[in-house]
Amino acid sequence: MYSGPLISIVFIGIVAYLLIKKYYPHAVLLSAGMLMLVIAYYLPGHNPFPKSSGFVGFDAFAAVKDSFVKTNTDVGLMIMAIGGFVAYIDKIGASTSLVYLAMKPLKLFRKYPYVAASLTIPIGQVLFVCIPSAAGLGLLLMASIFPILVNLGVSRLSAVSVITASTALCLGPASPTTVSSTSILQMDPINYFVQEQIPLVIPLTIVMMVVYYLVNRYFDKKDDFTEKEGHSENIELTAPLYYALIPVLPMILLIMFSDIFDFLGVKISIGTTTAMFVSLFVAIILESIRKRSVKEAFKTMNVFWSGMGDIFKTVVTLIIAADIFAQGLIHLGFIDGLIDLTQHLGFGAIGIGVVMAIMIFLAAMLMGSGNAAFFAFGPLIPDLAGRLGIKTVSILLPMQFSATLGRTVSPVSGILIAAAEVAKVPVIDLVKRNIIPVAVTLIIMLIYQFI
Repeated sequence: MYSGPLISIVFIGIVAYLLIKKYYPHAVLLSAGMLMLVIAYYLPGHNPFPKSSGFVGFDAFAAVKDSFVKTNTDVGLMIMAIGGFVAYIDKIGASTSLVYLAMKPLKLFRKYPYVAASLTIPIGQVLFVCIPSAAGLGLLLMASIFPILVNLGVSRLSAVSVITASTALCLGPASPTTVSSTSILQMDPINYFVQEQIPLVIPLTIVMMVVYYLVNRYFDKKDDFTEKEGHSENIELTAPLYYALIPVLPMILLIMFSDIFDFLGVKISIGTTTAMFVSLFVAIILESIRKRSVKEAFKTMNVFWSGMGDIFKTVVTLIIAADIFAQGLIHLGFIDGLIDLTQHLGFGAIGIGVVMAIMIFLAAMLMGSGNAAFFAFGPLIPDLAGRLGIKTVSILLPMQFSATLGRTVSPVSGILIAAAEVAKVPVIDLVKRNIIPVAVTLIIMLIYQFI
């Protein structure tokens, strides 16, 4: 009876070990998932291949094909369009224009440097909604806000810590984990953003700002930091300031034509993918006017396609691999075993919600990727929540935020490695500076959500 769940735990352990050893996560998750599906086929009471080809080996590969088809026609295309748009706005300088304007208010806090540092967090989160790339936004902020904060009087470590913290909570309809969540929930991305994410993010952001203020001020004093380091506060603009509207255009379109507003008494709706393509063509029109050359503006569209391709080979393929991994766990009875265990230990829905959130947090720390951790376990939640008799979103939302909180304290996270390199501080010191605020935020989130 328990052979399937026990085998699934062994596979989770093997996968965790291989990921710690820096094996390619896409291949690890895909291979483990296919093997689990094959093993499940031979266990009594399990049938992972209802439409069998007659050979279980081919059935496992057919499951991969089915996942590709399902993902690429829905959530995969959406994420690729977002990735292409992010690459395009970066190429034409629109991202830089947006960051330049967003950072202006911080210069008003010259006498309160640690307040300015903490204010970077909500400003960065607003930007993160429009530029849903942690590494991309992080490096933009390192090029713009980092010199400002250092000149105001905070240490390099404090400055880089709040910059990485600004991407600690993945929110907004363009975030890959949000897209995955809304696909799992079958919920409109804007409604999920407004009704579920924002009410939780606001108190968590306040907590994070306060704790980062206290932690950075304390450790800077403890390290005897007193000296301001000279840096240029100037960020090089490569596009007009009105280009700052381009990154937020998809968000404007999605909100204007959502259930939140009803313009002209006529129901008009627009999906995330469509909003990205509309915004792309608006940007191309602006580029053709600025460059006075339609030919040159059209040529820049190649950046959009390249961005889509980059996202396909990194994020979309990871979603597919994680989907197969999740299918393997489900068919081996991992969910049944987890529910039986928690009931035996006296855990209810709250207990299992906390366990899943912490498990995702630790997985993201190990893998350095919030996406990989969430994509691996997110698809398990509807079945789990259904068996517990609770809403799927009540477990899925804290899991989503736990994933990116875990990434923010991972020494192998791309954003931490890149930001630490630019700041010229050891990445492990950055992890140590982040761990207290992130841990407090995680605990407050679990209390707020489950208790």
